[in-house]
Amino acid sequence: MGDPRDRIVVTGIRGHGRHGVFDHERRDGQEFAVDVELEVGTTAAARSDDLADTVDYGQVAIAVHALIVGEPVDLVETLAERIADACLAFGGVHAVTVTVHKPSAPIPVPFDDVQLRIRRTAPVRRPVALALGSNLGDSATVLQAAVDDLAALPGLRLGAVSAVYRTAPVGGPEQPDYLNAVVVGETTLDPLALLTATQGVERAHHRVRDVRLGPRTLDVDVIALGDEVVDEPTLQVPHPRAHERAFVLVPWTDADPAAVIPGRGPVADLVAGVDRTGVTRTDIVLELPAAAS
Repeated sequence: MGDPRDRIVVTGIRGHGRHGVFDHERRDGQEFAVDVELEVGTTAAARSDDLADTVDYGQVAIAVHALIVGEPVDLVETLAERIADACLAFGGVHAVTVTVHKPSAPIPVPFDDVQLRIRRTAPVRRPVALALGSNLGDSATVLQAAVDDLAALPGLRLGAVSAVYRTAPVGGPEQPDYLNAVVVGETTLDPLALLTATQGVERAHHRVRDVRLGPRTLDVDVIALGDEVVDEPTLQVPHPRAHERAFVLVPWTDADPAAVIPGRGPVADLVAGVDRTGVTRTDIVLELPAAAS
C-alpha cells in the first residue's frame, strides 16, 4: 500500500459542460474545471519503475473529462460524486478529494469562482468464504445457479470455487446426501448486509427452515470474513463449527489453500485433523461467471 500520505494530484482538468438547474446552462453550457487528489501507495512503483504498479493519472484525467463534457446533471454535487466514483474505480486509489470549479456560475454579483470539494474513500474489501450445500432437487444445477447469483450481488466479487463434494448428512432427520462446495472472493458488504444478501439467494432457490438440520434446496453459510469476528444472534463469524466440519474444510482448501480461520489456524492444518469419511469428490464442475473470475 505504501505511505498513506502519498498523493497524485491533477489540477485544472477542463471541459465544456452543460450542468446546471437553469435552461440556459443546459442549452449553452459553460466551462468547468476539476482538481483530483488521489491517495495512493507509490512504494511499489518507485521500486519497479513500472506504470503497472501505480495509477495512470492520464487515464484518470480522461475519465474525469468525459464526465465533465458528458451527461448533464443539475448539481455540481452530483458531478463531484460521479467523478469520485470514477477515480475510486481505478485500482490502487484508496481515497480521492475532488474539487469542482464553476467559475461562470449564474451568480448576480462579482465573484471569482465557485468550488465544491468532497473527499471519498474506497470501500474496504475483505476476503470472504461462503459454504454452499444442497440435497433437494437437482442439486448440481442449484449450486451452479447459486454461484451465478452470488457473483451478481453488488459488493461481492468471487475469485475461486472449489470442486463439488458429495457428503453424508450430519445430524437431523434421515435425508439424502448433500452436494457441497465453497466459494471465496472479496466483499465490501458489512457482515449483516452480507448475511441478508446470501439469504436472499437462498430464498430465490426456495430455501425453507421448517426442520432444524433438515434437507434444503440451498444453504449458503458465511464461514469467514477476513479477520472479522462477529457474534450476533443471527450471525457468527467465523462460523462456529467450520473448523470441525470436513464438508466445509475439504472444499475450502480447494478454493483457497492458504485460508486461515481466525482463532483456529490454517484450514490446511485443520483439515488434516478431521474425519473425512463420507466426503467424496465428484466430477461436477462449477464455473464462475466470466465477469467474476
